[in-house]
Formats: sequence, C-alpha cells, structure tokens
Amino acid sequence: MRRDQIILAVAGVLLIALTFSACSSGLLTTLFPLNTFGGIGQFVYAANRNSGNASGYVINAANGVLTPIPGSPFTVGGGPTGVATDPSGKYVFILDDTGEIYGFTINATTGALTAVPGSPFNAGSCPNRVAVDPSGKFVYVTDSCAGSVVAFTLNAATGALTPVANSPFSTSCGAVDVVVDPTGKFLYVTDDDAICGSVFAFTINATSGALTPVTGSPFSAGSNPRGVAVDPSGKFVYVANEGDGNVSAYTLNATSGALTPVAGSPFAAGFEPNGVAVHPSGKFVYVANGDNDNVSAFTINTTTGALTPVAGSPFAAGTFARSVAVDPSGKFLNVTNANSSNVSVYSINSTSGALTPVAGSPFPAGSSPQGIAVARHQ
Repeated sequence: MRRDQIILAVAGVLLIALTFSACSSGLLTTLFPLNTFGGIGQFVYAANRNSGNASGYVINAANGVLTPIPGSPFTVGGGPTGVATDPSGKYVFILDDTGEIYGFTINATTGALTAVPGSPFNAGSCPNRVAVDPSGKFVYVTDSCAGSVVAFTLNAATGALTPVANSPFSTSCGAVDVVVDPTGKFLYVTDDDAICGSVFAFTINATSGALTPVTGSPFSAGSNPRGVAVDPSGKFVYVANEGDGNVSAYTLNATSGALTPVAGSPFAAGFEPNGVAVHPSGKFVYVANGDNDNVSAFTINTTTGALTPVAGSPFAAGTFARSVAVDPSGKFLNVTNANSSNVSVYSINSTSGALTPVAGSPFPAGSSPQGIAVARHQ
C-alpha cells in the first residue's frame, strides 16, 4: 500500500470514530432530529386560521417532540382551515376560507413545502375540511356555505388538481367534515346545520371520483355534528356531536355504505366535541373537546363498535382543543388548540390507549390553529 493510501485509510477511520462520538454525545441528534419511523420520515402540518399560514413540524420518532420545519410557517391565503395529506406523503392540501385549496409538494427529507403547479385551486365559497381517498386519486372538500362537496382528481406526478365532472355534489345542508372509508368506496360528510344534524353518505365512482348518494342517506346524528372518522377495518363510523357533547357510533355496511347506529350510541364526551380520530390499530378513538380544553379517549369494542372511556380520560389539552390526528405509527396523538395557538402532543399507551404529554408539549403554532394532519413518506 502506498503512503498516500495509508494516510487516507487512517483519516477514514478517524472520521468514523468522530461520527460515533458525535452520535453518542447527542450532537448529531441535535443538528438533525431523528424523524424516521423504520426509515420513513414523518411531518405534522397545522392550518393557522388567523395568521394566514400553516405550521410544519418534524416528528422525533423516539419521543414525539415537534421541531419546526425550515421555512415554517408557510403562507396559505387568508384563513387556513382544513389540511390533509395524500397516502404517499408526497403532497399536502390546505384550505383557505376565502375559497381556495393550496397544494404543496413535501420535501421527503426536510418536510419543507413547495407549491404544486396551478395552486391554488378554486374550492367553493366556504371550504371547511378536506380529505384524500386511500388510492391517492381524488381530493374532496366540504363547502359549508353551499352545502356541497367539491371533488378533484389528483395528478400523482405533479400534485395538481382537476375538478371532477358534475362537481360540486350537493348535501342540501351545511357540510363540515369529510372522510373516505379505507376501501375508497364510500365518503361521509357531517352537517352541523341546526335543522339537518346528520351524516351524508356517498358512493365514490372508482374511475371518475364522482359521488352518488347512498340509499337512506342522510343518516341521523346528534346536534351539530362536526368531526367524522372511520376505523381502519372499515366497520365503524364515529361522529362528534358538538351541540350534545357526545359521539354517535355506526356500523358501516360494506356493500351499500349505509350506516346503522351502534347499540348504546351516542356515547358521552365533553363539551363541544369537534375533531375525532381513530387509532391505526382500530382499538381507540380520540375526541377533542373544545369547551373543556381536553381530549376524551375511548376503547373500541372491535365486535360491536361500542365505546368505553379509557382510564384517566379526559386528558388535559390547551385552550379550545379543535382537531386531532394520530401519526401512522400509532405512537403519538397531535391536537390543535385554537385559542392558545399551539399543538399538544401525547404519547399513546398501546395497551390502554391512555395519553401522556411528551416533553415540551404544547408546541407553538400560528394564531388559531384548526385542522391538523400527519404526512408519512412511503
């Protein structure tokens, strides 16, 4: 071996040694927060209604701590409300209450956002919440003023949106939250209109994305239903009734999409429940109680869909807990607190479903954060 080769070899050994030393001292973790779940990066995005932007965070996979993404917050029109990510974790879509939907490409390494071609796109008069179907082909937006659902096809290569033929699709009442079931066959929309107070169900055309009302729709809910979620098995639907302080539970007919109330439904929550989320395991439901500043946690009877409060529930949050999102790994729950302008993060006990605040929680956000979503790169 030549003398110069020996010198290079020795230098390489020293560099490796220094790298391991830095790792053990926590230096590299400080400089580059650990944000991979089995090699997959995860990011959180919250829509800040009163500051006209969206906060982006890196999730520390080890402890759930949130670190601001470089460039955050990201400008989003006048009053951002809903936010959703596509299944691949490539794109995030954020609504603006002036009538537009902003599409962004997510940097897989940093989580930074770049506007997709043609963004923003027209999303009706009062866009409220947004959902992406499990195939990543379609995007759906509720228009609460028009009482309708605005539908788009999603270009998987660019993130651009194109209106679906015959969109928007009427709900006849004020549309609030929206969710697509895990099979991508059905879409559910809550309506918090004082007269309707129901859940609208649609069948999704797998080719075009067009919506057709399910027979029997709308289905009765409680007073002022808002948040809606479907469990991962596609067997149950849960709706937070803001006016009644409870949660309606339904069984989902996998053939027709029709909803049937679960025995014992509705189940008591706190005052003004808003957002609702189901754990990826299908074992737990979490509900943000706005007027109580806390989160109700329930275990799900996987046979009947009935809910039982988790020991220690409800769990304290910030002021006016608004929306909830469980990260895809099922380790952490993220909650927007609209009136304290921050995000509470909890670690989830995988056995009991109980919540424990992570170190440093709550984390600062913009003014009046509303919707929240987690992006996980596949």
